[in-house]
Amino acid sequence: MSAVENKHLMETIFSELATGNDQPFLEAMADDMQWRWMGSGQWAKTFQGKQAVVNELWGSVKTTLRPPYKATARRIIAEGEYVVVEAIGDNMTPDGKLYNNRYCWVCRMGEGKLRAINEYMDTELVTMTFQS
Repeated sequence: MSAVENKHLMETIFSELATGNDQPFLEAMADDMQWRWMGSGQWAKTFQGKQAVVNELWGSVKTTLRPPYKATARRIIAEGEYVVVEAIGDNMTPDGKLYNNRYCWVCRMGEGKLRAINEYMDTELVTMTFQS
């Protein structure tokens, strides 16, 4: 797929995530995708394969945040097989804490699927929200 097509796919995914519909996002993941939480601290982690992403990462999102999970893209830039998405969440924990993290996802696409995401986020917000 071209950069334009890759960007369009991510625009479609984020237009749905903004409303709380994660199905297009989950369907776009390749079976062998890899999702990395970037950094060197306690939140740095790699999820290897779609099943790990869906079961471990997304399963955790569904229990630590009040459904539905929402994220809105502020900027999407595409070049070749890479699409970079700057986004902000619009979420709340089950006990009522706001959790509106800011994200930068560097996504590698291939054959119309998400192959990899390197996610940069405010890990201090994660710590304050989920460990206090």
